[in-house]
Amino acid sequence: QVQLVESGGGSVQPGGSLRLSCTASRTIIRFNNMAWYRQAPGKERELVASITGGGTTNYDDSVKGRFTVSRDNAGNTVFLQMNSLKPEDTAVYYCSAGYFLQGNDYWGKGTLVTVSS
Repeated sequence: QVQLVESGGGSVQPGGSLRLSCTASRTIIRFNNMAWYRQAPGKERELVASITGGGTTNYDDSVKGRFTVSRDNAGNTVFLQMNSLKPEDTAVYYCSAGYFLQGNDYWGKGTLVTVSS
């Protein structure tokens, strides 16, 4: 079993930035897929960004150019740098880890991001 703990959420004004972290209870080097999802009130959970073990990244069109996903295998942590935040980015953000590409074997409990003036 692996526990994933997200942190870094909070309230920010439009145009602001936040950096989310997802720390695993053990090494993430075996996970070929580390991803960030979000779920806004009344909406389905959606993929925001993902990163493979080799460092290949993928982003939803709505966050391209504003969000950056990265991973620190030595620190067992995945990051999501979010810049130029918009009110529509408001959601609970979840971290996931998968052994296979596009897989999600483990989930964190989420961290709330609120973008509002």
